[in-house]
Amino acid sequence: MNDDNNPLKDRRTRRDVLRQGILTVTGAVGFAAVLEALSRSPSTPSSPVPRPTRPVAAVPGDPVSAWEDITGYNNYYEFGLEKTDPARLAGQLVTEPWTVTIDGMVQKPLTLDIATLMKRFPPEDRTYRMRCVEGWSKVVPWWGIPLGQVIKAANPTSGARYVKFTALADPEVMPGVRAGVLDFPYIEGLRMDEAMHPLTLLAVGIDGQPLPKQNGAPLRLVVPWKYGFKNIKAIVKITLQAEQPTTTWSTIAPNEYGFYANVNPEVDHPRWSQATERRLGELGRRETLMFNGYAREVQDLYAGMDLRRFF
Repeated sequence: MNDDNNPLKDRRTRRDVLRQGILTVTGAVGFAAVLEALSRSPSTPSSPVPRPTRPVAAVPGDPVSAWEDITGYNNYYEFGLEKTDPARLAGQLVTEPWTVTIDGMVQKPLTLDIATLMKRFPPEDRTYRMRCVEGWSKVVPWWGIPLGQVIKAANPTSGARYVKFTALADPEVMPGVRAGVLDFPYIEGLRMDEAMHPLTLLAVGIDGQPLPKQNGAPLRLVVPWKYGFKNIKAIVKITLQAEQPTTTWSTIAPNEYGFYANVNPEVDHPRWSQATERRLGELGRRETLMFNGYAREVQDLYAGMDLRRFF
């Protein structure tokens, strides 16, 4: 086909511009983060998010982050490119009713609403560090269900080696989807042993309360030893399959966002050193820990792997 007649030509050009825009915006985060830390004031959510009242358990040596940072500073490109866009725009998202389907290479496919999911698999408190590939971090008191419990209930077949997660993509209420800043729906994936690891969580809340919409309500993934972009929000489908899923970020920039996305201070992102990080609310930087401080729990999953090749 003559390229001048190719209907995908304009789309590719537009996508290239959008892609460069995303990379430029995220590349400016380091400087922006300094300004934000110096002059930070809580964002104004489109709908007020109640502050938890019960005490929360902290990660040893790490206090839980400020509520304003947990709910007001997020990457959620379905709602825009700025960190405050989700808190400002996610209020229009309808999260009830909501179902999640577990299908693919399973003997007992499941479709559950959130209330049934929580009744069948009572949520647990898990306070985890969260590390963004852009070099900032926070500590979040999640409330969620071990993903492995849900997968086991669907009876995986012996051929299931990977888990693919699919998020909601509703252009009516998600302005980022309308803008086409990425190929939506957002897709992420894990190996089966990563998905079955006891640290891996399907979060339904924070500190015992339902997830705020800007944090991925009503159901999101939390894998604490991986960079934040692996933690897909607003999950509607979990599919077990034999092949490694093609994920959103590894499609748009495969040299920057690997499938594994394990926090690794020895392997830099092309635009951000991963040796240190800035905890939200702090001006200085702290050393980043291998596997985000969870090496003892998860390093055996990657024994013998070249972690520079499989980044």
